[in-house]
Amino acid sequence: MVRVRFAPSPTGFLHIGSARTAVFNWLFARRYGGRFLLRIEDTDQKRSEARYLEEILKDLRWLGIDWDEEPVFQSRRFDIYRAKAEDLVAAGKAYREGEAVLFRVEKGRTIEYKDMIHGPIAWQTDDIKDQVLIKSDGSPAYNFSCVVDDGFMGISHILRGDDHISNTPKQILFYEALGLRPPEFGHMPLILGPDGSKLSKRHGGVSVEEYKREGFLPQALANYLFLLGWSPGEEREILSLEEAVKIFDVAAMNAVQAKFDIQKLSWFNAEYIKKAGADELIPLLGIHLLEAGFDLASSDDAYIGRVLELYRVRIKTLRDFPAMVECFFRDDFAVEEGGRALLDDPGNRELIADLAVRLESIDPFGHEAVEKLFRERAAERGIKPAQLIHPVRMAVSGRSKGAGLFEMMEVLGKETVLRRLRRVAHGSADKA
Repeated sequence: MVRVRFAPSPTGFLHIGSARTAVFNWLFARRYGGRFLLRIEDTDQKRSEARYLEEILKDLRWLGIDWDEEPVFQSRRFDIYRAKAEDLVAAGKAYREGEAVLFRVEKGRTIEYKDMIHGPIAWQTDDIKDQVLIKSDGSPAYNFSCVVDDGFMGISHILRGDDHISNTPKQILFYEALGLRPPEFGHMPLILGPDGSKLSKRHGGVSVEEYKREGFLPQALANYLFLLGWSPGEEREILSLEEAVKIFDVAAMNAVQAKFDIQKLSWFNAEYIKKAGADELIPLLGIHLLEAGFDLASSDDAYIGRVLELYRVRIKTLRDFPAMVECFFRDDFAVEEGGRALLDDPGNRELIADLAVRLESIDPFGHEAVEKLFRERAAERGIKPAQLIHPVRMAVSGRSKGAGLFEMMEVLGKETVLRRLRRVAHGSADKA
């Protein structure tokens, strides 16, 4: 049976590159009916913190990643690592150096294995020095504890980043020395920034938690991550984890570095927002509205949902939403630069005053009736509808662009629209 593992260190938040590794391992396990396991590499007890572990597990669940067995904690297995090292000393394969234990690397050997992504790889043991198994403080070395645990967990395949390629020959030596069959290895090219440099904060956030906070949907982030190095073919891009499981093939993974593009991720997110149900989005949007300082006491989910439908196609991240819809949640909305002049124009004020009077008679206050009135009034005055639409849009929203004006007015409601139009008509544009 396929058994793979994801092994985070709880010394910080879940990095976007680590999240990609988790996603690929999960896809591989699910594709072949195997098991996806977690190993918590918390041997660095000074830097490991429970809050980081909690956030890592939360972020994995958020991405749609589940696991099949209770996580293995390396911090609870120090005695086992030491015992295994002592066995190698007794067998003459390792030796003591003070309080440390080192593995004796046999020289003159070639270590070969077939990487699932890169193909055949060979290393000369002459280039590998004797390896630390147990450090002088009694803690295990990374490569040794990994091998001991992979054997204990029955790991059959290891999918990880290219930065581990140099660890693989050392670990193969340990598998052999412990009488274990080495797993199959696949090393994924690392994620780089758009400019080809190491991915860093200047290319966007580097942790899953940051993307969650910025208003990215988990489905969009997971989708984008598994396309960094693998393609489902047929020029398909929008693909759920469940759909990807059915066709994932590690042999089809790209052997060159993948470039992370925040603009492309934003496009993915926008596509998922367009398709997401209102019941999923409204609670999340409510959080962002509250964080932006909006008072939602008089705004129920139905109202937020109506505003959402006006702006759904314009949103790239959920955090975009509050700035776009300020006029729907407060009367003292900001007026865009240049908008004051439009509202201070006497001619525009007269048009707005006239419309306010005529809009009073519309009942019910629907967008079709409002649009009909605008166009009729423009025709009567011998002007283009835009000469009414632009100042009215500024009066009710403070913006020159946005959703359709007539649909906006319907959602805002007759009372609010008339109040704002009268405010401008009476010379109070400075209070908008």
